[in-house]
Amino acid sequence: MELEIVDMHTSGEPVRIVTGGYPDLPGATILEKKDAALRNHDALRRVMMQEPRGHADMFGMIPVKPSAPGAAIGALFIHHSGYSTMSGHGLIAFSRWAVESGRVKRTEPETRFGLELPCGVVQVTCAVKDGKVTSTYFDGVPSFLSHRDAPVEVPGLGRVVLDIAYGGAFYAILPASSVGFDFFKASVDDMVAAARAINDAARAQVKIVHPDAAEFGYLFGTILIDDAPPPRPTYHLCVFAGNQIDRSPTGGGVTSRMARDFARGTIQAGVSRKFYGPTPVPFEATVMGPASGAVKDAVTIRVAGSASFLGRSTFVIDDADPLTNGFTLPATYGDLAGKR
Repeated sequence: MELEIVDMHTSGEPVRIVTGGYPDLPGATILEKKDAALRNHDALRRVMMQEPRGHADMFGMIPVKPSAPGAAIGALFIHHSGYSTMSGHGLIAFSRWAVESGRVKRTEPETRFGLELPCGVVQVTCAVKDGKVTSTYFDGVPSFLSHRDAPVEVPGLGRVVLDIAYGGAFYAILPASSVGFDFFKASVDDMVAAARAINDAARAQVKIVHPDAAEFGYLFGTILIDDAPPPRPTYHLCVFAGNQIDRSPTGGGVTSRMARDFARGTIQAGVSRKFYGPTPVPFEATVMGPASGAVKDAVTIRVAGSASFLGRSTFVIDDADPLTNGFTLPATYGDLAGKR
């Protein structure tokens, strides 16, 4: 078996798109398609995301036929440890690929279309010049602050107070300084370890419910932020899913931060802000205004960024290779010995 692959990145965060060889997914909705991918073809996710072809921080997307009204194309998000509901960096890269490959009809100077994702249909606009996408923005799903000043007991850190906001997925958000870090002087490794500990503790102690979809009711990641007040440019560190480190500013995370700041009254509709992850390539986000839906005070956030192509390849899945379906490094060699 072979899989055709396009590799891209958005602000440094990888996006691996499978463009051929992946089976058609049955299902009347995109969530049913996601369930079919998990149930029947999860080995292919591991092939694309895990070693030896991928790594612990790999991210990717599976194009699917849209099922929702107004959507021109659909996609599933995959990563090293599973599937996610939303990824802004993935959306930005996927949209460029979809437009330039002809999967959606291209128009200049702008191509607008609906992209169906597990979190819902997201409206995308690509700036196009001479057939190439130069930048992309999207208007996210209704976003909101769900928990304000929630206390969590974190081993090694003690009592931590954080906010949780939804921007296509739920993120815990707190200043790095509140847990003893000078954001710009602290070791990144130390902050990553703290974010991972907060992820584990918050997932165990805080109940999260999405009013529209029970399957979205879980904490996807933790974002440690600097102390810059809105709307000044800001830096943050996002640790998500199975403790992956996002190289981009994190589209869903940026959306969640803007929804949080709007709910706290520190940023107003129509005001834009730049967000940086661990690379010097930012996203820019703007509160567009109220969003309709089940959540009172939810808002629509517009996020803008750009993506680049890295390469194309063919993955060969050889049944004679004992590692053909991918592997992860063991926590201890005892774990490895137990699999013999």
